Amino acid sequence: MDASLSLPGLSSAASAALPTGGGAASASKVSAKAGADGSPVRKAAEEFESQFMSQMLTQMWQGISTDGYFGGGNGEEMFRGLMLNEYGKQIAKTGGLGIANMVQETMLKMQEV
Repeated sequence: MDASLSLPGLSSAASAALPTGGGAASASKVSAKAGADGSPVRKAAEEFESQFMSQMLTQMWQGISTDGYFGGGNGEEMFRGLMLNEYGKQIAKTGGLGIANMVQETMLKMQEV
């Protein structure tokens, strides 16, 4: 499984020096096959990555206490899950870990059979 990360904001010279292992080529194939970003396959892939990221963030934040000068208590505990879901959506929307690209590519391959 190729798990390359895309790094936004790098110059072309800096990104050329990074080992991609075919991840960039497969990502371009996916976008060429999928057409517009609003396709149902792309939307489902981004939703999958969003949920994955939300679950990962939930585990990361589990050990953080909710007490302090400006917050804490039951209110913060109650709304933390909503905040982490939104974080997951934003991470997936801005490129995330590249999971959406791999899921989209796999879904498109499954449709070709």
